Amino acid sequence: MNNQRNLILAVVLSLALVVGWDFVMSRFFPAPTDTPVEAVANADGTPMTSADAPLEVEIELDLAEELASEQRVTIDAPEIEGSINLVGARVDDIEFKKHRESVEQDSGPVQFMAPLGTPLQHFARFGWEGNGIALPGSDTVWTADGETLTQDNPVTLSWDNGEGQIFTQTFAIDEHYMLTVEHGVTNTADGSIALRPYGLINRTALTADPSNFNVHSGPIAAIDDAVDFGWDYEDINDEGQLTQGGGRVLNMPGTVGWVGFTDIYWMSALIPANPAGATASFVTAGADRYAARLAYDASTVASGQTLEHTTRLFAGAKESAVMDQYEQAGIPKFGLAIDWGWFRWIAWPMWQVLIFLFDLVGNFGLAIICLTVIIRLLMFPIAQKQFASMAQMRAVQPKMKALQERYKDDKSQLQQEMAKLYKEEKINPLAGCLPIFLQIPIFFALYKVLRLAIEMRHEPFYLWLKDLSAPDPLHFLNLFGLLDFTPVSFLAIGPLAVLLGLTMWLQFKLNPAAMDPMQQQIFMIMPWVLMFVMAPFAAGLLLYWITSNILTLAQQKYLYSKHPQLKAMAEKEAAEKAREAEAGKG
Repeated sequence: MNNQRNLILAVVLSLALVVGWDFVMSRFFPAPTDTPVEAVANADGTPMTSADAPLEVEIELDLAEELASEQRVTIDAPEIEGSINLVGARVDDIEFKKHRESVEQDSGPVQFMAPLGTPLQHFARFGWEGNGIALPGSDTVWTADGETLTQDNPVTLSWDNGEGQIFTQTFAIDEHYMLTVEHGVTNTADGSIALRPYGLINRTALTADPSNFNVHSGPIAAIDDAVDFGWDYEDINDEGQLTQGGGRVLNMPGTVGWVGFTDIYWMSALIPANPAGATASFVTAGADRYAARLAYDASTVASGQTLEHTTRLFAGAKESAVMDQYEQAGIPKFGLAIDWGWFRWIAWPMWQVLIFLFDLVGNFGLAIICLTVIIRLLMFPIAQKQFASMAQMRAVQPKMKALQERYKDDKSQLQQEMAKLYKEEKINPLAGCLPIFLQIPIFFALYKVLRLAIEMRHEPFYLWLKDLSAPDPLHFLNLFGLLDFTPVSFLAIGPLAVLLGLTMWLQFKLNPAAMDPMQQQIFMIMPWVLMFVMAPFAAGLLLYWITSNILTLAQQKYLYSKHPQLKAMAEKEAAEKAREAEAGKG
């Protein structure tokens, strides 16, 4: 019994270590932030040449003041609004009309892109590289032929360098989140010129979503018809190649489908209209600032000729239907920008079923409950076999005990005799494990759906549950918000976590007791351990598990009626436990 208690204690302590590690590390060993580092590119992400001096980017401009400038072209599209800065021709003001910053009703729209030097710095710019001619730069003031960019009205920006070259950028936008940019140069001078067009996306990593083993956030690219999730922001500094200007560049060799940066719900990406001759790379652009670059091969522009390249800029929400629509329109693997992971084969179909159910019932919480019912119905035949197997296993327990006594010193012979007994009684000892194994991919697939599907963001259920993609906001430890503190994640026990532990405890109680006393003790404490482990997870995931547990309890009641011998054994074991408890008291 001492060994059994020590094993149980070891299990509990291991689980406590797992769930408490993040809290301890973040509380007592915080990672350094905002540490100035030497810039390896110009402040806006353009490559640093040997003539450029290293700089540290520590400027924090006021967002409202920057967006109040009159030198801007307004963007007013069906799903985004914002503006293009005529200084540098930067797309540096993008807001999403139908996505709010928080669940609060008075919350404003998500500010996705913001100007250089502001705390939310995130913008796109298009330019040219070349020698011997004046090129537009980050401070160039462009002239626009319109005041507002809409779905029906493109806007062209132009700049004359005074040396015979006229540069233009024509912006168009669709009904979702895609801008199309035709950047060109017309050479009216006598001689020819050589230019290399490029586009870049610059952003700060300080506002990026955290990346972990399960959900990728950071640099992302589709190279050679495969999406690369393998790079983090730190990798650009650690593995990038040193350039003559003192910077570091991480090149992405291969055919470029698209390149950019992703958060959990949002993404900015550059897509070449013609991948031939296009190259992708990531560069550092100052303290915690990075750039994704899409560059084209250099071209010669003879006198009287015009060079044009078309690049698309996606700056939007990773809505599954929209991403798939763009992929069907020719952008390779664009739907895989949503990191469904290993369980994509079940997560994506599950998401489609959830959307269908949501259209029927009008609430994602109810849709999750309906999905759980469907899953349980599909698994009902397997559950029947599981209970039948449990009944058979219980029926042969006396024979198994006799074999264990007879062959306790001959393990090999014991295994043979047990296999023979299973065959004679037509028992499959693994049948009871099958439902558990089937639940694992379903559980993780639903976790991915709740974590990644932006359509679930800020979706309410009823009462206090205002966001199914977030943890339960009520916590017993702070008296449901009456005390002014927020418990650490694994102690933030709310009503959903308690219901999860209670329904799982009832489920274990209804099961036939394990023969091994150590297993009995583990099963008794496991529901409450899982209550702590699952408390920080999305409310929708706990809602699924609670519903599944309640359906399992009902299913167990029904199947006990179909297998009375199993119910009788369970009642007999319960009575024996009660007698043992009474004897212990005496």
